[in-house]
Amino acid sequence: MTGNSRPTGLPGRRFEGVAMGVGATSLKRPAERLLARAAYGLAMTALLSGAVNALVLVSPLYMLQVYDRVLRSYSIETLAYLSMMAAACVAALGLFDWLRGVGLARFGRWWDETARPDVLAAALASARRDGPAPGSSLQDLQQVRAFVGSPSMLPFFDAPWTPLFLVLIFLLHPLLGLIAVCSALVLACFAIGNDVATRLSLAGCGARQAENATFAATALRNADVVHAMGMQPSVIALHGKRQEAINRMQQKAGERSAMLLGASKAIRLGVQTAILGAGAYLVIENQLTPGGMIAASIILGRALAPVEQAIGAWRSFVAAREAHGRVKALLRRIPPETEPTALPAPAGRLSVENVSFYLQGQERPVLRQVGLQVAPGMAVAVVGPSAAGKSALCRLLVGSWLPSGGQVRLDGAALGQWRSADRARFVGYLPQAVELFGGTVRDNIARLGDAVDAEVVAAARLAGCHEMILRLPKGYDTEIGDGGTFLSGGQRQRIALARALFGDPRLVVLDEPNSNLDQEGEAALVAAISAAKEKGAALVVVSHSFAMMRVVDAIMVLRDGAVEKFGPREQILRELQPLPLRAQTAPGEFRREAAE
Repeated sequence: MTGNSRPTGLPGRRFEGVAMGVGATSLKRPAERLLARAAYGLAMTALLSGAVNALVLVSPLYMLQVYDRVLRSYSIETLAYLSMMAAACVAALGLFDWLRGVGLARFGRWWDETARPDVLAAALASARRDGPAPGSSLQDLQQVRAFVGSPSMLPFFDAPWTPLFLVLIFLLHPLLGLIAVCSALVLACFAIGNDVATRLSLAGCGARQAENATFAATALRNADVVHAMGMQPSVIALHGKRQEAINRMQQKAGERSAMLLGASKAIRLGVQTAILGAGAYLVIENQLTPGGMIAASIILGRALAPVEQAIGAWRSFVAAREAHGRVKALLRRIPPETEPTALPAPAGRLSVENVSFYLQGQERPVLRQVGLQVAPGMAVAVVGPSAAGKSALCRLLVGSWLPSGGQVRLDGAALGQWRSADRARFVGYLPQAVELFGGTVRDNIARLGDAVDAEVVAAARLAGCHEMILRLPKGYDTEIGDGGTFLSGGQRQRIALARALFGDPRLVVLDEPNSNLDQEGEAALVAAISAAKEKGAALVVVSHSFAMMRVVDAIMVLRDGAVEKFGPREQILRELQPLPLRAQTAPGEFRREAAE
């Protein structure tokens, strides 16, 4: 395969796992498989709904017996027995209705707690593969949970009983049944029209809302930049313009839904009046009893109520359906991760074998036929101009991305052959854009996991930031804020370095580790790299600083995604020696300090 040929049948960009195990979750049980387990909860709700709808007939049957038997026989005893039976049935109805409401609420919670780990893992995988998506799959999951766990779900369990109620009205008299069926068909047409109108009005509304929320969150994260550069009016105007379009869509859908809901309510009340009038006519003609007339009116109200309630809850249903569709699409796009056979702890031999890499949807490779061998206790510096593929190479080395061609191996095993938890223990990664998590310094160094305090302190000492941490208000227990907002850029960089060195990793990949460091921090970084080498770790360092060059054993020069030079440090430095010295970094080369 030539350097310009693109391999076929290989993914251009795919997530394999979170490099260091921060929040790593197996995708063995994608949330789609929960449907089989969820069927039990839904079946129980349906069973309770059947009991509720059967007991609803108590009221019309009671009225039928009172009008047709008690009032004719003047039997107090019969009235007492009927009343006690009706009271018992009404109490049972209340109990079953309460149980199905509680069941739905618990089902919604169970669904959220069971599906959330898989959905979050898939969202992390999608962000690594395709970049951060607007909005949040967890918000979509919450929207689904809010609907399925709320009373808005109940009309959809009651609606299947409408045909039974219509049959009962037919049994009372065919004319009343015909009126009931016609009214039910009209309301069904209203429901279909409401569905079409709501879908047309809200088409893409959820995605737009998510995009605008992401825009606002980005502005809040960069509040200092927005204020300092006078961007606040533009940010507010752009956010308002987007939200105005969303509000118009929601208003249009709300107006249509309100119109159809009002019309359906008027039709239901009108039909109930009509059925009373028709029933009175049939009573006059001796074709129906007064009790039958009252019972038909009550049964019709119950038959049409779920349809009317469903129309009222349709907007929530459509929003939940769209959110569920987005979650399903995410889970289908990201396949579940299978755990391979456990391998013994690696010594730290890194092998990059003719690796090529393409961004999804692009024909030009980011990396072309890159080869690299790093032995335990060896450090390699990677230099090159911007967009040479250095950060992409780092992501491939830690397994965040899979190569389009070639292979990355650790101790002879492809990264995909290592279990996620094992890879997390053996790999340390410091990305170019440092991101910390809300919590304490200790939490971040320990990669958000349970760790012995001594291990956390050891990693901080190795990174040379132990004394710096002790100077913080609460030391290792200092809250750093979301993203480390309470820390300076250099402090974040040094804590992220300690996180990368936590747990004695065998492979350490550092992408521009000194970008925010002062002289003290850079000296600590050099010492940390030397210490990691002495412990037998293989290191790959992306840097243009000559201070870093003093502690590496070899240098690789990347240009346009290909290896331009690679060899021992002294040899590459001699080849680069004729280049003029500048205070600023020359494109594609490294800084040479005054101390050279």
